[in-house]
Amino acid sequence: MLDIKKIRENSEAIQKELSKRGPKYSLQGLLEKDKKRKTLLLQAEDLKARRNKASEEIAGLKKSKQDASGLIQEMQSVSAEIKALDPEISSLAEEINQELLNIPNLPDSSVPAGKDEKDNKVIREWGVKPSFDFAPRDHTDVGETLDILDFKIAAKLSGARFAILKNNGAMLERAIISFFLDTHILKHGYHEVWVPFLVNPQSMQGTGQLPKFESELFKCRDDELYLIPTAEVPVTNMHRDEIIDAALLPRKYVCYTACFRREAGSYGKDTRGLIRNHQFNKVELVKFVKPEQSFQELEALTQDAEEVLQLLNIPYRVVALCSGDLGFSSAKTYDLEVWMPGEGHYREISSCSNFTDYQARRMNIKYRDDHKTLQFVHTLNGSGVAIGRAFAAILENYQQKDGSVLIPEVLHKYTNGIKIISKA
Repeated sequence: MLDIKKIRENSEAIQKELSKRGPKYSLQGLLEKDKKRKTLLLQAEDLKARRNKASEEIAGLKKSKQDASGLIQEMQSVSAEIKALDPEISSLAEEINQELLNIPNLPDSSVPAGKDEKDNKVIREWGVKPSFDFAPRDHTDVGETLDILDFKIAAKLSGARFAILKNNGAMLERAIISFFLDTHILKHGYHEVWVPFLVNPQSMQGTGQLPKFESELFKCRDDELYLIPTAEVPVTNMHRDEIIDAALLPRKYVCYTACFRREAGSYGKDTRGLIRNHQFNKVELVKFVKPEQSFQELEALTQDAEEVLQLLNIPYRVVALCSGDLGFSSAKTYDLEVWMPGEGHYREISSCSNFTDYQARRMNIKYRDDHKTLQFVHTLNGSGVAIGRAFAAILENYQQKDGSVLIPEVLHKYTNGIKIISKA
């Protein structure tokens, strides 16, 4: 969340930065409540100081055996006033905290200005788009023809937006997961963790999913637990309410999880295939860094995600999100978008973001700087990358005229030497 002190002292500048995200975020109500709380606090402090002074006077009067009943009665009235003020102050503090939880992070000055995805900026492109002497099909047609994807049985089991991977399709998914993990651990120096797929509300609040995006989450009916939408949630919360040793920064984690999203805001969008399912696999990269390193570390994290696509030899582009398309908690984001020849356009496969101290402030994650002063860390994360979309991109970019699919060479050691997927 944002720092209320900074908002109080720089309200016009911060409001100007928030306006880059759109007109819906206003600080006016927050500032009014903060001003009212400050006024009530001063009143309460004055009354408490008056009561403390009177307590000494009462003690003196009693010691000298003088009548203190009038002053005692007056202080009873003062105590009643304090008792009435305290819950109002507490209530305002909670309202202010809730408002802060619903205010997004400020865009970094390097973020392109814009209203929506049409204003995003392509930074670079990599790879050569494959050419075909036949009309390329989308991954759904390719996968169903090869009998490695089955959406009908998945719908029978669970409903729409689920998939079953079969035969060599299941093998390919597992191979992609292992390849991504090995690359990030052995080549990029990330520490692997395995985490729960269910987390408590505090964890969701820490990374910014709650309270803003509750409608997008799957919640357990009988327990205060949520299915994770991304490994970012449990991994980043591992250090909640901790002081990280500065010598360990930057701290880099990689984690495979299944992810679960209701996709409540995407009704009728991408209902076909693997692009927008309720359950999908992902390998996530998470970093904890010193503030002065965070934007440099964002570039490095993005390059780590790019490299797995380069090793798979899948064409992609890097896009800087504009201020209006920026994620709620992010100060700056690069999207990686892979080329999908069957669809004829690019698809997002990773978002790499710097959250500055926004998440760390919500989770109370700090370190001691060179002056031994406690500071909030900066947090970053990015998909390294989404498994289902990588699976789909391989089917579309490596499809052959006879309907088979070549397996990228870098995956062969994970597929028991199988180099091509053909219909059984």
